[in-house]
Amino acid sequence: MSATFAIDLTDAATFPSRRDEAWKYSDLKRHLREAPTPSGTAAVGAPGPFYALGGEAIVFANGRPVGVTDFIASGEQTLRLRYISNAVGTGHTARARVAVRAGAKLLLLETHEGAGSAYVAHNTLELDVAAGAEVTRVVLVEEPEDAISIAEAHVKVEAGGVYRQTIIATGAKLQRIETRIAHFAQEAQVQADGLYLLNGSRQADLTSVVQHMERDGATSQLIKGVARDTARGVFQGKIVVERGADGTDARMGHHALIASERAEIDAKPELIIYADDVQCAHGNTVGALDESALFYMQQRGIPAEEARALLTQAFLIEVIDRIEHEGAREVAREWLTARL
Repeated sequence: MSATFAIDLTDAATFPSRRDEAWKYSDLKRHLREAPTPSGTAAVGAPGPFYALGGEAIVFANGRPVGVTDFIASGEQTLRLRYISNAVGTGHTARARVAVRAGAKLLLLETHEGAGSAYVAHNTLELDVAAGAEVTRVVLVEEPEDAISIAEAHVKVEAGGVYRQTIIATGAKLQRIETRIAHFAQEAQVQADGLYLLNGSRQADLTSVVQHMERDGATSQLIKGVARDTARGVFQGKIVVERGADGTDARMGHHALIASERAEIDAKPELIIYADDVQCAHGNTVGALDESALFYMQQRGIPAEEARALLTQAFLIEVIDRIEHEGAREVAREWLTARL
């Protein structure tokens, strides 16, 4: 796969900067010049947003595991993965490992739950999807406006596997959610969706690399975003079709709304194709809310702010609707609506 950074919060020399192409929109070194002091302990507190859906749990509080850090799924299971941060001006790291056995079906419900201020969190997930297994991963990310947060997922999808993910992010001082997928195809399917809803001076960076290693694989990606006030949304999506990965079908779309004059959207969709006989396409649009629709709603007595929220929800909800699991879809819908 393309180069990645082995970030170590104890070593400032490992922090990437804008000089590194993959980090040019999210300059970690500018925000974090020195290694942060390690975070102290934190309480788990209230159950996370997905608690009602049950299942097993992996929980980290300020990087410290509360119980197990590894999970092996067999049969049909639900796993709630919670990264909890409650710190002020300190840093912490957590790493979870999940393996899904051949033919198994896993609903992976991941939350990044932040409290406190100005902390630095670096969370990593290693996920192996065996041949014929199926994983649905839904990620909710909510952190303080002055936090720095980096979340990495390294996903391996074996032949005939199915991997679907939906990331819902609300940004931070610098928030980067990176997904790297090794796609071993042979009828394997990947859906790598996400959305960002940003207010104030928040930034969210949704970065993904999907590498098709074998023939006859499919990837579908839909990313949507809204940036208000002085917020900044970033999407970097790369799909690489390696030599011999003939028959690949890969589609990528990023669509964003800028809801104020000072907000910013940076998008970099890429297709890199070394194989023949492929069907690949990408699209990118950035615009504003439909003023005529807004005017129409106001004429019918809907206040301007409520009308904007309704139009924003209608724009973003397409991503939520692609979540196949009904329970997870409803939690995600309610979570998003509450933040509009």
